[in-house]
Amino acid sequence: MATDFAARREAFRKLHESGCFVIPNPWDIGSAVYLKHLGFKALATTSAGFAFSRGKPDGAVTRDEMVAHISEIVAATDLPVNADFESGYAASPAGVAEAVKMCERTGVAGLSIEDSTRDPKKPLYELPEALERVQAAREALKGTGTLLVARAECFLVGHADPLKESLRRLRAYAEAGADLLYAPGPKDREQIREIVLAVAPKPVNVLMAWNLGLRVEDLAELGVRRISVGSGLARAAWGGFIRTAEELAKGSFELFGDTASMTDLNGLFRGRETKTTGS
Repeated sequence: MATDFAARREAFRKLHESGCFVIPNPWDIGSAVYLKHLGFKALATTSAGFAFSRGKPDGAVTRDEMVAHISEIVAATDLPVNADFESGYAASPAGVAEAVKMCERTGVAGLSIEDSTRDPKKPLYELPEALERVQAAREALKGTGTLLVARAECFLVGHADPLKESLRRLRAYAEAGADLLYAPGPKDREQIREIVLAVAPKPVNVLMAWNLGLRVEDLAELGVRRISVGSGLARAAWGGFIRTAEELAKGSFELFGDTASMTDLNGLFRGRETKTTGS
């Protein structure tokens, strides 16, 4: 298994060397299997999508719950998996390092660490402290081949000048050893271009969880290396469920005409029970 993880990590790093690829975000085993079926080359977990599946808001899942979930997604397919590891489930650099080591042992090919505090009074760690946390994660992953993603959450926490602060932080995280840089939230072509140029030649991940009128080729032209969709797919599934359930509550079965086929789903998952329970 360790050799398998090493091969996945090597393949994952190669994906980041050139071009542009989409890394979709499953929220459970079934969605991971289907995304593999569609031919995607790698997967990424979604903290929000998983939290919703547990009946919790984003950010309310514990470290141990998240590590167990990440382990499930890693085991679901043979694809490389990038873990959405939120803020490292600790405030101190030492705590981040401990949690990162736990996450690495699941076999992930990459993991991201945010600089958000979840404290509305002080939503971001000050840059010196944020850098120490990135450096602690970098040291914890030393020798594993696991890719480190550093996230600047300025757009998502409502910073007064999110682009300028994101650029400042991403440059610092790149110098601190992050392999890939990520500032979720910009929805403007020029903002995305500026982020890409600011940390070049290191690769950039862009979040496309909304319909902004951009396609993969547009982002590739801007120099984006990797595109994730965060909770987008999970929310799309929730959207279909909510619409159908609301119609059911009104006494209508009409929207059941849009459901996935039992035959198709059984065909997709048939054989997995022997693979997962057999010796």
